[in-house]
Amino acid sequence: MRRFLRMLAVLGAVAALTSGCAVNRATGSVDPSTNLSALKTMYVKKIPDDKGATNELIAEKLRTKGVTVTTGEAAAPGNVDAVVTYVDKWMWDITMYMLELTIVIRDPKTDFPLATGNSFHTSLTRLSPQEMVNEVIDNIYKGAK
Repeated sequence: MRRFLRMLAVLGAVAALTSGCAVNRATGSVDPSTNLSALKTMYVKKIPDDKGATNELIAEKLRTKGVTVTTGEAAAPGNVDAVVTYVDKWMWDITMYMLELTIVIRDPKTDFPLATGNSFHTSLTRLSPQEMVNEVIDNIYKGAK
């Protein structure tokens, strides 16, 4: 009986230590009234503290979807169909890696979120910034009509 309880305790400890590190989540949603294919021009608003050029990665991925994209820190030009904002969270685990990325495609006039996507990967399932961007944008467009 004692041996069984010891083995059960070891298995419980292993499960507790390993389950918290291998978490991932990837989502994407589009407002039902939004037709993403009608959005032909977008502006990716760069975060001032972004040192990893995440805005450029987002712009390049959107271009593969047939969108004309510009990016910068200034206010969005008045002639775009949508403004893209993002939040990237970074974590240290031997090296720096992108823990979470949220991308929001917004109406340029009202700031209303037309589409939203998120990718969250902890250390054991980490992806490169390019892979995180690809996952989020692909999930957003997967939910498009």
